[in-house]
Amino acid sequence: MVKRIERDRRRFEDIVRGVIKRDLKRHLTRGELIGRRGHEVVSIPVPQIELPRFRYGRRDLGGVGQGGGEIGTPIGTDGPPVGGRGEAGDAPGHHLREVELTIQELAQLMGEELELPRIEPKGARSATVVKDRYTGIKRAGPESLRSFKRTYKEALKRQLALGSYNPGRPAIVPVREDMRYRSWKEEPEPTANAVIVYMMDVSGSMGNEQKEIVRIESFWIDTWIRAHYDGLETRYIVHDAAAREVDRDTFYSTRESGGTRISSAYHLAADMVERNHPAEAWNIYFFHFSDGDNWGGGDDEKCFTLLRDRLLPVANLFGYGQVESRYGSGQFLHALETHLEAENLVLSKIEDRDAILGSIKEFLGKGK
Repeated sequence: MVKRIERDRRRFEDIVRGVIKRDLKRHLTRGELIGRRGHEVVSIPVPQIELPRFRYGRRDLGGVGQGGGEIGTPIGTDGPPVGGRGEAGDAPGHHLREVELTIQELAQLMGEELELPRIEPKGARSATVVKDRYTGIKRAGPESLRSFKRTYKEALKRQLALGSYNPGRPAIVPVREDMRYRSWKEEPEPTANAVIVYMMDVSGSMGNEQKEIVRIESFWIDTWIRAHYDGLETRYIVHDAAAREVDRDTFYSTRESGGTRISSAYHLAADMVERNHPAEAWNIYFFHFSDGDNWGGGDDEKCFTLLRDRLLPVANLFGYGQVESRYGSGQFLHALETHLEAENLVLSKIEDRDAILGSIKEFLGKGK
């Protein structure tokens, strides 16, 4: 019976996951999810699943083969149809069931839907953490680590040796010398660390909708990559004509204006990783979002040089996402396509919210 209940529970969960995956695009583009942490629970409404069951009509109305009626009279009706309008009725309506999932579970559904490969960290795992491992048994220790199984085993051995054990009345009474405790030792364990540097153009040509798209896409990229590393550090850079590092909340809420000089962000990002995150110890990800506008005066060429000499050589992945804007020229993506080609450089054009999932697949589909 327990196995059957468990099997039915898994079938129900599969049905619910299927319903959520069907509407995944709508769920993942909800702006209110931004700011949640990985283990926070969100509620996803799904249609209620009703099991088939018999319904009995009122006796005074009769049934099939009973009572009066004319040829052609519909059967199975129980009073006038219920349309949800007009006067209050006594028939049940349609309901929505809310299923609770964590942000990480939603990200996992996204990975399944987009068929994203698991990210394999690059290079040697030079960073280590020390973890405690229980490796043996000893005669002294705190009561919280007492091993009851080993203690009673020692007591049984002692009573058998002394001839005090009675199989007819199998009482085992440990004494102090029978006590055994688990012991541990500290072992260094390699870990895979990663840093993500997000850069966003917040100049005047980037409207609120464009910034909202960037925020949503960055949030899910961050959540997906975070699931593949023991330690993840995230850095945020906003730029117009000048770049500056900001905290997470500022990155997702800032409203600025001004011109655009993309090389300012690339320069700051390169300095940041060279100073704090050497490539031999860190897996490094860069993601830059803009509407494709860039100041003239040879700034595109400065960006190509920074990418070629300082950013791409150390990056697992450099993703450039260009958000469609009625005010942006969109030229920077074409410039990158024309002048740069690298395996770890991924370009993506994001036309609207519906394009967010496709863009995430372009960025993360290589499993870098």
